[in-house]
Amino acid sequence: MYLKVMEIFLYFIIASFLGYAMEVIKCSINYKKLVNRGFLFGPICPIYGVGFLLITWLLTKYQNDLIILFLMGALITSAIEYYTSYILEVIFHNRWWDYSYRKDNINGRICLKNSLLFGLGACIVIRIINPLMLKFRGLFSDKFIIIIGTIILIIFILDMIFSCIIAYNLRHRIIIAEELKSEKLRMIPTLIEKKYRKEISRLKFVRNRLFNAFPEIEKDNKKEQELITKIKTKEKGMTKKCQKSVKKVKKMQKKSKK
Repeated sequence: MYLKVMEIFLYFIIASFLGYAMEVIKCSINYKKLVNRGFLFGPICPIYGVGFLLITWLLTKYQNDLIILFLMGALITSAIEYYTSYILEVIFHNRWWDYSYRKDNINGRICLKNSLLFGLGACIVIRIINPLMLKFRGLFSDKFIIIIGTIILIIFILDMIFSCIIAYNLRHRIIIAEELKSEKLRMIPTLIEKKYRKEISRLKFVRNRLFNAFPEIEKDNKKEQELITKIKTKEKGMTKKCQKSVKKVKKMQKKSKK
């Protein structure tokens, strides 16, 4: 049973990696620079792995009917993309991709062009990739599959946990940015700082890789994100000054005791 689970998991990882590679190539061409695309830090896009497993499970029986395979593949993968976008937006308070600029979109979450490409991809998965993976699997022993699968699973879980923490931190930043937008920046900076300093000071401020992976996130809130960064920088400066003052007081206390 565990062996079967590890086999399925490794198929998921391979498909997620191939999806990641395609995303990196596509986005790097679009933005004319190398883009480390993906929600996770590792070189995988789990949405492709999920799509691969569902297509394999549901559509293998239609492998000789390319029309049904294409249409069903497009429908299933589009549904996965749509609801993944919705769930991520609900959890992290932001859209990770948006096709609103295209005429053939549905709520900005999916578009006809991608759906057609996914349908074609489903045909390739069932007719070409799956047979190759089965042959590839035959090259390794059951013991090797269990060991390597377990190691990758542990790394994958740790990556998921860490990436979710980073994304949740980004979520708070975006919420604050949206609140600043709702104020229409009418308040002068000192009042904005007074209102948000305490909340912003709690944020773990790491230059977020997700901004590089999904540049649209930062573009939508650029001015507000810059203001948050400014307030956070001031907060750090004030903290350092306080620490220095405390050290001076302690030194004076020591001297007085002597």
